[in-house]
Amino acid sequence: MGDVDTAASFAIFAAKQGGAAEVTPDHILLGCMRVISRFGIAVIGAWSVDLESLGVDWVRQPAGPRPKVAYSGETVALFDQAARIAKSTGAASVGITHLLAAFASEDAGLMGELKRTYGITNSSWRAAIAALEQAEPGSGEKTQAPEYLSPEQAAEALGIHVQTMRAYIRSERLPAYRLAGERAIRVLRSDLEKVLEPLSSGAEGKKEKEN
Repeated sequence: MGDVDTAASFAIFAAKQGGAAEVTPDHILLGCMRVISRFGIAVIGAWSVDLESLGVDWVRQPAGPRPKVAYSGETVALFDQAARIAKSTGAASVGITHLLAAFASEDAGLMGELKRTYGITNSSWRAAIAALEQAEPGSGEKTQAPEYLSPEQAAEALGIHVQTMRAYIRSERLPAYRLAGERAIRVLRSDLEKVLEPLSSGAEGKKEKEN
């Protein structure tokens, strides 16, 4: 099953769970974020969206055949816009990033709420989705790691314990940033080198002799 089909399946699942008669753009957006999320966190550009805060049970997967639920007129228009975006990029089919990009001009519903909460604009959303597309395997571009990392991700990148990473942040040995209005902390991948220091050949040679 492709990413778009997976997103649509989750959107239908969310609609049925909420007792909705139709699948709305809100359900599609939840489905898209569920597809790109990891452990319930959808990272889009500099924004980390916790799916649990949106009422999404990210662990639970839709099971059984896909139930028949009608798409709303707004949802059909959204898919049409995604198809036009895909065509403009020369893509053979609509991908998850094309669907996400179609939300850029939306100011109502869940997308409007995200824009107000995170200060997202039409252009900043499209820029974030463009970066997300470049990071997708098979996109034709070199896979890029997220620019901003959580302390856990930064610790994993360096192969150290997360508490050691948090100590670096507390001592200001490693610059860190807090998401506006949130407790979540992020560090720049490019700053990780600041906690590394070269091992001199003399010290290395002495260690080898000791061993």
